Amino acid sequence: MSAPIVRFAPSPTGRLHVGNVRTALINWLFAKGQGGKFILRIDDTDLERSTKEYEQGLKDDLTWLGLGWDDTFNQSDRFDKYDEAVAKLKADGLLYACYETPEELERKRKIALSRGRPPVYDRAGLNLTDDEKAAFEAEGRKPHWRFKLSGERVEWNDLVRGPQGIDTSSVSDPILVRGDGSYLYTLPSVVDDIEYDITHVVRGEDHVTNSGAQIEIFMALGGKAPEMAHTPLLVGADGQGLSKRLGSLSIQELGKKGLEPISIASLLGKIGTSDNVEIRASLDELASEFSFDKIGRAPARFDEEELMKLNAQLVLSLSYADVSDTLGGIAGLENCPDRELFWETVKENISTVSEASSWADVLYGAISSDIEAEDKGYIQTAAETLPAGPYDLETWGKWTKELKDATGRKGKGLFMPLRLALTGEGRGPDMGRVLVLLGQERAAERLKAAAA
Repeated sequence: MSAPIVRFAPSPTGRLHVGNVRTALINWLFAKGQGGKFILRIDDTDLERSTKEYEQGLKDDLTWLGLGWDDTFNQSDRFDKYDEAVAKLKADGLLYACYETPEELERKRKIALSRGRPPVYDRAGLNLTDDEKAAFEAEGRKPHWRFKLSGERVEWNDLVRGPQGIDTSSVSDPILVRGDGSYLYTLPSVVDDIEYDITHVVRGEDHVTNSGAQIEIFMALGGKAPEMAHTPLLVGADGQGLSKRLGSLSIQELGKKGLEPISIASLLGKIGTSDNVEIRASLDELASEFSFDKIGRAPARFDEEELMKLNAQLVLSLSYADVSDTLGGIAGLENCPDRELFWETVKENISTVSEASSWADVLYGAISSDIEAEDKGYIQTAAETLPAGPYDLETWGKWTKELKDATGRKGKGLFMPLRLALTGEGRGPDMGRVLVLLGQERAAERLKAAAA
């Protein structure tokens, strides 16, 4: 197989979310794993809704994820190309004018359904006389333009779904140009795929039905239809659609939550496949493992909790050098005697690097500790026996052994009140490390406050 050329074609009418990013990722992994090209096509033919701000947002999100592109272009710069295609299809008798209003089309649809027939357009526009067209024009109606399908069966071998076929007599002739002259997705997409030598169209399975019509448009314009791969759609952990949650699942929002790009890519690249969902070291590793044969037919389930667990695994593997710049911006850590020790102490208790700030607050901010009345005396004893600094990682063990011998306490009764007094938390990092990070002065102040 020659090196593939694929495209990802977002509309700049909003931010990228996990659903369309998964499509971008699959295209990228396939192309890069085969030494091919990944093209970013900006589908901005809807001039009213498309904005440069959203376009830049798309590019920023892809760049942050590491999904760089080999070429990019805007459809809004190519209307002349689409106009030429329209002129050819009209000249060949394959694009015809229709004048029905949306209300009239809906009425036809309901009548067909009530008679037990599929709601396929009846091709009334093909039978209009010039006088009838002129009459509609006189009413102020503007035609929309439909592509005349062959009525034959169109077949292809889908790289995910296997052999596929669409009987084009069972679907309506697709509208390619609206009444206001604007283009729907279908025609510009085909024109661009031909000119940019797209070898594979990889998209969601909700486009399967459209594929038969698009293959015929490729043929009508003298092009060769690319190979196709229609992947199962993304659903939530509960099996339900994600449409109501897409705002919170935008790449921008996930980034704000502190998720790492490779965690997102590892999850989206593996869910719905036969591979284990585990953190991968890089996009290149994901690309080397990618195969359409691994993609199942069931919907891929996106679980935010699973994403957080993956991210926690990644965080655990990060060294201090990996996060030192981020830690440098955390308020409170200017009081930390050893930032590398701080990182090694807290990273087992966080899912994102940004969550380290909460432990900086615990260690160096104001805390409140809820100590049971029967533990007050014990905390007073702990304050009185607190060793003099400086502390090392052996101090905690020596101190608690002394407290155990002096009070007879053990297990939870020995350790939990100390944790609550020193951190205000019922659980958290290793207390031997915590004591070193607190230091004698701060630890003494907290013990005295908790015993009061």
